Amino acid sequence: MLWLLLLQVWVSCLWLGHSEVVTSFETSCPQFFFREIPPNEALEPQKPAWICQRYKNQYYFATLYDRKMRIPVYSAYIYQPGPGKRPKTWMVEPQLIGSMYPKSMEKEWTLLNQYNVSLEKLSHSQAILHDYKNLTGLNRGHLNPNGHHDDYSSRMATFTLTNIVPQDEKLNGGAWNNYEQQTMIRRTQGCKTTYVIVGAVPGNNYIASGRVNKPSHLWSAACCMVDNNYIKAWAVIAENDKNEVQLLTLGELEDALSELYGRGQVSLFDSDCPRE
Repeated sequence: MLWLLLLQVWVSCLWLGHSEVVTSFETSCPQFFFREIPPNEALEPQKPAWICQRYKNQYYFATLYDRKMRIPVYSAYIYQPGPGKRPKTWMVEPQLIGSMYPKSMEKEWTLLNQYNVSLEKLSHSQAILHDYKNLTGLNRGHLNPNGHHDDYSSRMATFTLTNIVPQDEKLNGGAWNNYEQQTMIRRTQGCKTTYVIVGAVPGNNYIASGRVNKPSHLWSAACCMVDNNYIKAWAVIAENDKNEVQLLTLGELEDALSELYGRGQVSLFDSDCPRE
């Protein structure tokens, strides 16, 4: 009996150490969160999946994914912008199909042709490329944007459909893009390390014949270390049908999200991050 118990412990340790879809961000890829503290349970959907986003055997960011709505709840990453080409290849998360599949994100073609996964099985718990075909007034909006990363592999890692939501195309190319590319540069002046969480509030509308939710709002929050004695934070929110972004304090965003999600008081960062 003892050897059987030891075998079970060994197998569970292997699974926790290497799995892409994990059980908790506190024990798996916590490095993408300020003080290694992820958001609290007030954002968790009915069918959550915690994904350590892995590309070519390296973790690049963390995503809480909603299997039912087939959109991410949020993606968390460290802001490290740099020049580089925008990738064009889109990937999916194999372990949303099952833990026996690859631990790194893969192209749909690879799963369909090399792993003999059916399209029906692939699409059961996540969005697929076909869901984003022939959109009108919407496009594929990154939560974790490729422009906030400094090399090709980290940019490539953001091109997974588990990091994408149907976003208003004017907002995505307008006010939201201005925030990502201009406001973030200004706000991060003097920051040593900037932790970012970008999320989407589920809405009442869908694309792809009801398969993929269109968020009602998009939001972003940042907390950065300037020096050992000074931490600063900021946040934004945008309705997903208007080309406007509202700048907020972290506390204001958490209060707004608490109302929008309706699951209790939202906490995005460790308490040392200023709310005012």
